[in-house]
Amino acid sequence: MSEKGKVVLAYSGGLDTSCLLKYLQDEGYDVVSCIASLGQPSSERSDIEAISDKAKSLGAVAAYDVDIRDEFCEDFVAKAIYANGMYENKYPLLSALSRPAICRHLVRVAQKEGAVAVAHGCTGKGNDQVRFELECKALDPTLDILGPVRSWNLTTRSSEIEYAQAHGIPVDATKASPYSIDENVWGRAIECGVLENPWNQAPKGAWSITVDPEEAPDEARDVVIGFEAGLPVSIDGQRMKLYDLVAALNGIVGSHGFGRIDMIEDRLVGLKSRECYEQPGALAIIMAHKQLESLCLPGDVLHVKLDLEHEWSRQVYNGLWYSPLKDALDAFFASTQKTVTGEVRLHLYKGSCTVTGSRADSSMYDFGLATYDKGDTFDRTAAKGFMDLFGLPNRVWAERRLEREKAAGLLGAAQIQAMGVKEAEAAGTNQASAEGSASAGK
Repeated sequence: MSEKGKVVLAYSGGLDTSCLLKYLQDEGYDVVSCIASLGQPSSERSDIEAISDKAKSLGAVAAYDVDIRDEFCEDFVAKAIYANGMYENKYPLLSALSRPAICRHLVRVAQKEGAVAVAHGCTGKGNDQVRFELECKALDPTLDILGPVRSWNLTTRSSEIEYAQAHGIPVDATKASPYSIDENVWGRAIECGVLENPWNQAPKGAWSITVDPEEAPDEARDVVIGFEAGLPVSIDGQRMKLYDLVAALNGIVGSHGFGRIDMIEDRLVGLKSRECYEQPGALAIIMAHKQLESLCLPGDVLHVKLDLEHEWSRQVYNGLWYSPLKDALDAFFASTQKTVTGEVRLHLYKGSCTVTGSRADSSMYDFGLATYDKGDTFDRTAAKGFMDLFGLPNRVWAERRLEREKAAGLLGAAQIQAMGVKEAEAAGTNQASAEGSASAGK
């Protein structure tokens, strides 16, 4: 064993972590690589296994390949669906969902191998450094966390590429195509290169799992997503587990050109960055889920839930998956999903995805109450009394304000006259009421 002991590296096979694997060895560590199979859209299981083999070829003393596709969907994606987890109300949380899943296994491997630390390849200006460090520490406070990329002298992707070439490290990134990609079954994140200028249009080559809307099929398609207790369970009546359903929707929805996001994002570390995402399945599921919730949940629950959804997303984005507040929010969301069972129909056409129908046995939509036609069961006569009572505090406040303004000489003649008429009417009403009471008492 080396003098510094073992370190477990969160390994992806990409530029950063491949350089880092060599760097850590030069620093005196025995490196154990750990790659998680999360259903990366552009990778097969054989690709994941090849990445583990690559780690061994670069000197890793052990290489772990953990297949957590179903675990990721059932323990992490499912909670994001309950919460309609959208950061800044723009994109379904992606990397922020996978990091706590990966950290869970980094810590398990570190404990099994007797490692002194875990390491990540995050830069000093990204969000993932926070997620890896906070979430690993939440699972095992005794482990050290190494983030060498923050301090090494490879300050640009070009210099990393040169380092890789000098050390015989095979990487896909080149100076001509320097994208940084992170992906799992919930979608794909793309950054760096020409994307760093927010005026530059994302090149066609940046996209992978969505068709250019202009090249999407001329024929539209409807797709029906079935939900049970808040989670999608079927596509067009065909039942499938969550991982398979998300993967299938990526193909269906992405083939019609829907699912691209190009945004300016506020990072936790304080800077803005231009980010591109491909999340066809995730966007379609959240759109359908919101529609079904609006059908099945009371308005006050929906309103409170919307506020808490934003807080949940901030917690997860900021690396606080394993925190008391996030756990409490999970419990609230889970309790709201018991009646969210039904179907939603989506219409896909050349980059658009729209809801065209929804139904549920537990629907709170009552045709008799909603219709303006025959069969109307709404008691219209109750509306006047409802408004009188609902608006009572505002009316009293307005009356007192006008009285103060009249006393201060701030009202015009017309307003004073109008107040006088109302006061006279009120006095007449009160006098008639008094006389009626007196008459009744004789």
